Amino acid sequence: MKSGAAACLGIALALSAFGRIAEAEEPLKAVATFSILGDLVKQVGGDRVEVSALVGPDADAHGYNPAPGDARKLAAARLVVVNGLGLEGWLDRLIKASGTKAPVIVATKGVKPIEGDDDHGGGHAGHVHHDDPHAWQSIANVRTYVANIRDGLATIDPDHAADYAANTKAYLTTLDRLETDIRSAIAAIPPDHRRIITTHDAFGYFTAAYGLDFIAPQGVSTDSEASPKDVARIIRQIRRDKIPAVFLENVADPRLMQQISRESGATIGGKVYSDALSAPSGPAATYVAMMRSNLAAFSAALGKK
Repeated sequence: MKSGAAACLGIALALSAFGRIAEAEEPLKAVATFSILGDLVKQVGGDRVEVSALVGPDADAHGYNPAPGDARKLAAARLVVVNGLGLEGWLDRLIKASGTKAPVIVATKGVKPIEGDDDHGGGHAGHVHHDDPHAWQSIANVRTYVANIRDGLATIDPDHAADYAANTKAYLTTLDRLETDIRSAIAAIPPDHRRIITTHDAFGYFTAAYGLDFIAPQGVSTDSEASPKDVARIIRQIRRDKIPAVFLENVADPRLMQQISRESGATIGGKVYSDALSAPSGPAATYVAMMRSNLAAFSAALGKK
């Protein structure tokens, strides 16, 4: 009997120890505010992190209306990662409502913002200047994003800090190759073709970094509607400067670009991914895939003399 009791006790202790190990190795729950940021957290966190994005693929973070389940995701999270620079105007109320105690990492900490215009259309004179939140359109800025994410994960999960550092180092090498390819592809586009039209002003950092000029009837936020005056101005500019292509954004209503294409004579150069990834089965399921998909669309539409 004693030997049987001892065996049972040994099994119970072993199961208890196994349970503690399994619990300790459960993935760390992190919440990112939108799909592009979610992918960057996955790249840094690897298998150690389970990431949820509040604003999913092909969805617009600017005017997002949180769902009831979002508060539950935040409440269960051990880390919250946000873009900042005014992108998530809806987030503070959601965090307060969720009661989450998770630390909040601002991925753009250390990024030097550029200024963008928000056009408020009819009834408001001029433009309102805000920081442009689309900092992920520059690879240099994304290096800052992933460093901030790495440091945030290491702070709350120091036992796996080396893993996060190794994942970051490998991803930075991938980003270096991507940036080299971007610069080579833009250099191959004739200089007088390096101008395109997109729905809203989401590519200012890309212009500053790589020299491709983007023109948009809307400001840095899709919350502001393009006025008829701005649409007419864009159409005149396309005709005057012989801008070859307009592009549809995955987060925008295509009708505005279709109107501009129809009235200006510019061709529709395809779909670009500005503020959100594609669905997992699409061509832009990760940040790197998104940038390469956009680059291929730009090169195909603009590369011919």
